[in-house]
Amino acid sequence: MTRTPDTRENITVAASASAAVLYVCAERSKLTPTLAADRAEAEGRDFAEARGLTITEVVTDPYGDPDPCHRDGWLRVRELAESGAVRVVIVRWPACIAPEPSTS
Repeated sequence: MTRTPDTRENITVAASASAAVLYVCAERSKLTPTLAADRAEAEGRDFAEARGLTITEVVTDPYGDPDPCHRDGWLRVRELAESGAVRVVIVRWPACIAPEPSTS
């Protein structure tokens, strides 16, 4: 898991309704291992900017475990949301945060 706080923002932003966390969980290609994650982050930042959201933290997880509750990054995202530090979670692929745990 990688956590990258957006250092351009002030800590007080976290309490605002526009505070968002960008969650990236992308499959890695053998030829271009960071391409999907890089694109997901760029698109997430564009999405946030277009909607007046402030990304206060970028959290990434390696693609793999289908149950988000088994991923350290997703647990961090939940922690931020539950504490009220962010009001919005941005994801490129909503299936990566499916509310139902995997049965396999």
